[in-house]
Amino acid sequence: MELIKNINMSSREISDAKNGITSRKEYGFRDPVVRNVVDKFVSRSDVGFAKYNSTLDDERRLKMKSLQGYLNDIQEELMDAVLYIQAARDELQDMSEEALIDRHRDETYI
Repeated sequence: MELIKNINMSSREISDAKNGITSRKEYGFRDPVVRNVVDKFVSRSDVGFAKYNSTLDDERRLKMKSLQGYLNDIQEELMDAVLYIQAARDELQDMSEEALIDRHRDETYI
């Protein structure tokens, strides 16, 4: 590890070296939204690898989870997504109501 630190590698390069990643593919993005999403996918993969010490591909190839397990994970994630959508809608409704109250208050005192 000391040898890795002494050759001025970025944290990404150090992580790659520790995890056996020997190459990366570079992409040019014309759309920053796509770039941001890809960055989030990579970050999410890094978090998963740090937590489970394996990749999703390892999990699949080594039969660490059954098809039923994958389907269960998908269902749970989608159920969470529906809850997040509802919470966001509730937050938007609260913000709209607060804006109306503020506008009414401002008009009342003019």
